[in-house]
Amino acid sequence: MSRDHVQSPQRPGTSAEEPFLQLLARGASADAYEQPVLLARAEGLPTEYVRALEQAKRLALRVRAEMEGRRRREAELSALFETAHDLAGLRDLDAVLQAIVQRARSLLSTDIAYLTLHDEAAGDTYMRVTEGSVAARFQQLRLGMGEGLGGLVAQTARPYVTPDYFQDDRFRHTWTIDTGVRDEGLVAILGVPLMIGPQAIGVLFAADRRARVFEREEIALLGSFAALAAAAIDTANLLTETRSMLDRLARANEIIRDRSAAIERASDVHDRLAELVLRGGGVHDVAAAVSQVIDGTVEFTEATAAPTAALEASRAEGHAVRHGADWIAAVTAGGELLGALALRGHPELDPVDQRTLERAAMVTSLLLLARRSAAEAEQRVRGELLDDLLDARDRDPRVLRQRAALLRADLDATHVVLAAHLDGAAADADQATAARHRLWSAASHLAATRQGLAAARNGGTVLLLPLDPGDTATDLARRTARQLGTAVRDQVTVGASAPVADLAGRPDAVAAAYAEGRRCLDALRLLGRSGDGAAAEDFGFLGLLLAGERDIAGYVQRTLGQVIAYDERRGTDLVRTLDAYFASGMSPARTKDHLHVHVNTVAQRLERVGRLLGDDWQSPARALEIQLALRLLRLSSPPGS
Repeated sequence: MSRDHVQSPQRPGTSAEEPFLQLLARGASADAYEQPVLLARAEGLPTEYVRALEQAKRLALRVRAEMEGRRRREAELSALFETAHDLAGLRDLDAVLQAIVQRARSLLSTDIAYLTLHDEAAGDTYMRVTEGSVAARFQQLRLGMGEGLGGLVAQTARPYVTPDYFQDDRFRHTWTIDTGVRDEGLVAILGVPLMIGPQAIGVLFAADRRARVFEREEIALLGSFAALAAAAIDTANLLTETRSMLDRLARANEIIRDRSAAIERASDVHDRLAELVLRGGGVHDVAAAVSQVIDGTVEFTEATAAPTAALEASRAEGHAVRHGADWIAAVTAGGELLGALALRGHPELDPVDQRTLERAAMVTSLLLLARRSAAEAEQRVRGELLDDLLDARDRDPRVLRQRAALLRADLDATHVVLAAHLDGAAADADQATAARHRLWSAASHLAATRQGLAAARNGGTVLLLPLDPGDTATDLARRTARQLGTAVRDQVTVGASAPVADLAGRPDAVAAAYAEGRRCLDALRLLGRSGDGAAAEDFGFLGLLLAGERDIAGYVQRTLGQVIAYDERRGTDLVRTLDAYFASGMSPARTKDHLHVHVNTVAQRLERVGRLLGDDWQSPARALEIQLALRLLRLSSPPGS
């Protein structure tokens, strides 16, 4: 049986009002009120009784209309109260104005809302803030007194509404204003003045990009909101009439509490959430608090873990939506999807609890934004410290160590300076800027987790990371390239310096190491090794040119160390044999003449060299490195040795 089912009317002599009272009690639709009369006629009941039913129907419909009107007014009062409550806590003018247009757009469900303020010096009004606007020209409009619909509202201090702007000749059209309105695509516009006493300080607008007739109730509602908005603007600018505003809010609070216990409950939930935020609670604390209020299980989930269709519907509608036996409320901020609150296993949810879940999602978004702001602030502090290490030459080592300790970094530990660059191609300058920001964010997060530092520099990012025992600069560079590439989903090339120590005591150490890391980065990109990581020691003899300090002994050791050690242990002459071999044009026959030994002896020594240095030791690249190492070894040896 449907909700609006009506039993057959009773016979004459019984009350004609009874079936309509049943319909009123069930909250039936207006169409259902015709059924008792139709059934009475169909059953052939007396004409007098049918007329009585029709009279009762008209009375019942009037009662129903009155009840609907009261419910609507209660909802409007609730919205106005929430608006006043939100605006009363704002003190920054920009935040107040943005909140005003957002609420106006939400209350009237329009495509756009905007606000103009008077410029007393210029004698006109100018666009101050918009919500939903997409046209730059529209956002920069100025309206003279009497120009356009807004200029007319500002001049007369009375509300004006037009269902079709370009067909309305009640106000003066100008090319500048009409062009801006046309760029924005607006058709129907409602404007109400923002009044402080007898003085109009601006105009609040709600507009649609299609023809629309704004009802008197909507005009009155926007006018009521404009009154609250004007008071909030005046408070933010002058901090005057505070007592009057508080009295007004108190009266509104009393009205709301008298009219609806549900509103009182919603206010209590709001206070509990506000207290939780002030205590420094997290998103999971909000979920736990709402779970107690709703008597269900509420969880915060990442956007990727929430049902896609329900999440997008909640995001688009701005309300919690049902998904099977669950409810999903999108957690958003400025159009960005941050996650979702999911109410599990609670298919039936009354409107108050639904609003509670939606308000909790809003509080959760504020907490997430606050957490992000704190993280970004720490990233900036880390970047500033690294900038000082890179640029300053006369910083106090004690102060530098103290600043680093606050960030859980140890400047006395051995570090590696890494220069990172994002190698993916960007379609335009905006995308390139966004890509660099993603790289900086990923590098800052990595630095924070590794107790290091990171800063944006030269179109890329520089990191200062501690070197773990047993690790090498090359290992750290390659690992960092992989981690950053995974985070930004693109190729990231990383050049590393040699390990450096005593960073606070050596003001120029970080700058020199960064220059070395940049040279390694440039070498990797020139060699076509994008997405890789390397240090100077990975480039063979080129590493001598890339390194900030010419580590000749280190290069010789890396290239010939095993041969030198073998000679020292066994008393052999492999190094001298190698020198003679290359001096003789890599000819064993000429080498044996130079050394005055048998050619088989030369062959045996070269075979031993191959086992020590690897089978490719005579390849052109390896041979060049070995010959350079031999030459450096001779130059660094004492004369006569």
